[in-house]
Amino acid sequence: MSFIPLTGPAVLTVGARPREGSIVFSDDRRTVSLPIVSAVPVLTRALRDSAVHPSVGLLGAAAQYALKLIAEGKYDTLSDGSRAPVIQGDDVERLRLLAEFRSYEGVDGEGAEALAWAMVAATIDGMPGGSSQGLARRAAESTRPAGSLRERMLERQRARAAELEERMASIIGRSGGQRRSETVDDGLPAEISLSIRIEADEESLTEGVLRAVLQVHDEANPLHFADASVLWHDDPRIHHFGPRTRQQISLRLAEATRAWAPLERMRFQASPTELILEGDEVGSLLGEGVAALKAIGVDVMWPRSLGRELKAQAVLDVAPRPREESDWEEQLNTGLFARDDLFAFRWQLALGDEPLTDDEMDELAKAASPILKLRGSWTVVDPGIARKARKRMLRPLTGAEALGAALTGVGQIDGRSESPLSDVIVGATIEKLKQTVAEVGRGELLPVPPALRATLRDYQRRGLTWLAELTALGLGGVLADDMGLGKTVQLIALHLHRGAGPTLVVCPTSLMGNWEAEIARFAPGAPVRRFHGGERDLTDARQGFVLTTYGTMRRDARLLATVPWDLVVADEAQHLKNPASATARAIRTIPGTARVALTGTPVENDLSELWAILDWCVPGLLGSRKAFRKAWAAPIEAGIEAPTKQFADMVAPFLLRRRKTDPGIAPELPPKTETDHLLSLTKEQTVLYEAYVRDTMERIERLPGDDPARRGLILMMLTGLKQICNHPAQFLKQSLKQTQGRSGGRSQKLDLLDEVIETATSEGGAVLVFTQYVAMARLLEEHWTDVGIAHQFLHGGTPVAERERMIAAFQDGHVPVFLLSLKAGGTGLNLTRADHVVHVDRWWNPAVEDQASDRAWRIGQTKPVQVHRLVMRGTLEERIALLLEHKRALAEAVLGRGESALTELSNADLRDLVTLDRDGVNRAWR
Repeated sequence: MSFIPLTGPAVLTVGARPREGSIVFSDDRRTVSLPIVSAVPVLTRALRDSAVHPSVGLLGAAAQYALKLIAEGKYDTLSDGSRAPVIQGDDVERLRLLAEFRSYEGVDGEGAEALAWAMVAATIDGMPGGSSQGLARRAAESTRPAGSLRERMLERQRARAAELEERMASIIGRSGGQRRSETVDDGLPAEISLSIRIEADEESLTEGVLRAVLQVHDEANPLHFADASVLWHDDPRIHHFGPRTRQQISLRLAEATRAWAPLERMRFQASPTELILEGDEVGSLLGEGVAALKAIGVDVMWPRSLGRELKAQAVLDVAPRPREESDWEEQLNTGLFARDDLFAFRWQLALGDEPLTDDEMDELAKAASPILKLRGSWTVVDPGIARKARKRMLRPLTGAEALGAALTGVGQIDGRSESPLSDVIVGATIEKLKQTVAEVGRGELLPVPPALRATLRDYQRRGLTWLAELTALGLGGVLADDMGLGKTVQLIALHLHRGAGPTLVVCPTSLMGNWEAEIARFAPGAPVRRFHGGERDLTDARQGFVLTTYGTMRRDARLLATVPWDLVVADEAQHLKNPASATARAIRTIPGTARVALTGTPVENDLSELWAILDWCVPGLLGSRKAFRKAWAAPIEAGIEAPTKQFADMVAPFLLRRRKTDPGIAPELPPKTETDHLLSLTKEQTVLYEAYVRDTMERIERLPGDDPARRGLILMMLTGLKQICNHPAQFLKQSLKQTQGRSGGRSQKLDLLDEVIETATSEGGAVLVFTQYVAMARLLEEHWTDVGIAHQFLHGGTPVAERERMIAAFQDGHVPVFLLSLKAGGTGLNLTRADHVVHVDRWWNPAVEDQASDRAWRIGQTKPVQVHRLVMRGTLEERIALLLEHKRALAEAVLGRGESALTELSNADLRDLVTLDRDGVNRAWR
């Protein structure tokens, strides 16, 4: 069946005889026509697949129903050998309901019914000769898996019910074969619907008994209704319902019985009018009956005297335990979350907005009847509410989980990752804790520690205050200031303010020298040692700073865990964004009084990265990763406003983010101008680009959407297209010697880059040039060496000592052009000598590009900075540039997944993304 397209529409064509028809299946790629006898098994098997087109579902359901009719012998063989269905009564109604359920946009209930009738006739006529009933039974059985004994027993019960239904139809004189669309000439209602009115008096309520009264409505005019008892006994001239109404009541009541079984008793009354409900039946009606009946159009109406306002709300507060209030106050003073079982959810029942007392909830829990008198009035108690009254205490929460629920007002009541978030009420004690945390850093600024040899700006003192108050509560946080705003000096000030023990700083190897220099400059009396290289020693590491790298920490995590750290600091904390990595797992094993993450980009690609960093700082705050993806990341990335705001409220106390462009942060910074230079492909690049798109897309389109090889091909194509946009020699893996020095003239990027460098150096300036490809950097090096431009190249393999020498040479003005790979040079560098920054190719995340540009635009820069982004018109690069601008605008709420997200595009969307816009290229050539 895999070669038959089922996601597109299926069209039934009927021939001179029904079985001579065919089914035409089609989608956007192919069309397949099958005769009826071949199409039936395809259609019935397709019913298992929820992804099929609605027309396939309609025809498949009708074919399956026809097989059931054949198995029951409900057909006649005509003189010409054809077969015709013989169905009446409930079979007609069942087919109508099937068609109504399977109707879809463009095909209403009446049209769907006509299609279903035609498909039934074609299927019955199309069955092969021989024992048609036996064949049909086997065909019907092949469409469903073998059931359990219980399922077979239920099937027999349903068959028995059908027999009783037929017998009842004959008793009440029901005529068969009528179609619902039939009109009535006497002006009386042609179609009716049912409702159930619940009645009770004081005596019956005391006994826990309700009366369900059957009502009949004109479907065209619901306000025209009457009790069923009137229709059975009174003259039609009084109730104005037609002679077919009694027959329709039986049909509708049979359908209602399938929705809620206790109505079976009413069906077999001589005149169905009302039903006495007792005990369990009342609970059943409340528990599942009301919703099931409503789903088929049968409303249940309750008397006003019978209040149904009882509801349950989840309350979050301190878990009950034998402890004094002073214990709690001591807990607040020594850290909020020392006990894992300190908090819990519990159910609080309420009548309207008035909470029930514990005694009232106890009375409700013990009640044997679902009807209870509370506060002077009768109330029907939903079985689910009664269960919550009996088991009020829900799962315990860690302190971090409780705090997250308190900050947002929602939580996962049962703790299962697949459960949706529910509204919660915050108890008095947890409300106090919430307010304490929410106000962290907002009060009076702390004084600068006397030992700090620096003058802190106001925003830096605010950062110190926030860090100090947060860590004093035993909590951690993420200091996510822009690069160049002094995260290091704020952390050094925090260490001096606390003075409680040693601070472990884990950072990239390239930043160890920077940390040593900053500590010596701002805290000259603080001990500092490196835990790195061949001689690693933690003896007497009881004060000051210990600096280590992520690689060393990963290898020696057990040894580092033996030291009683006051603070554990992760610099460039995006190294922890993959929680499954060995680095992230290792750092979680190192205990500390508090944890602080430093990063200019808390989210580089998606919200799961922020989860990983915050879950290290405040374990449990955001729940498990799986629960976080379902409860928060997915709806936020879908653009749903409510969870976006709730999530912002939850993380706000633990994440401090300041930008250079924020008012009052860095007013002395010179302006920064960003320009996208729209360039055009050369004819050589155009030929390469279009050929590569054509060849690779053909390979991609031959693969299924979920094939891992498809993802690999897409990533390969995106990389290849960006290389072609840079320079043909990069894509073709050529050197300048292989191209006879023809580096110029083959790419406008190289030509414009030469102009920028010439302009900047002639004015005494300096240029940073970023590319994500080492091969492109090597090509640029060859070209600049050939034309005599002094430059240097820093990449991931550059030794630390050489890296520091290159930085000094550039800052001292000895080398005007600094070429850097984006990953190696995007963080941890102070390159304020530059007043021009060029991005040769676009990265998938604007935050990474901003970090790279901020090597020059940071505190200490005195000249205006110009940022140049080179973009090829009409190509993938221009479309990505538009996506990045949208992504930049939404970065504070949601970030997409960059390159990896593009691998999930459909073939059509992917082709739109990469196809060259010839109009743009031709305009440039003219």
